[in-house]
Amino acid sequence: MRTPLFLLTGFLLLAAFFILGKQFSSNYPAAMTTATIAYVALWLAIAAFNMWTGVAKAGYSAAEELPVFALIFLVPAVVAALVRWRFF
Repeated sequence: MRTPLFLLTGFLLLAAFFILGKQFSSNYPAAMTTATIAYVALWLAIAAFNMWTGVAKAGYSAAEELPVFALIFLVPAVVAALVRWRFF
């Protein structure tokens, strides 16, 4: 249940970053690119913290947490890159 909630949070955060990027794009043409890069960097930190929590607090090994980290990080990050490339 935790992984789908993280994915939902990732997509909601992505929407917030794209809304902010769109708002600033009239004055700053590279705002959407900056918003995408900032989102991916922040989401990497959040996903890494989630992995660390699973390893340090929940007792999972790093090998067990790595596929979950990849899923939680890569799915929203790839969607962000594709949406940026295709629509903005």
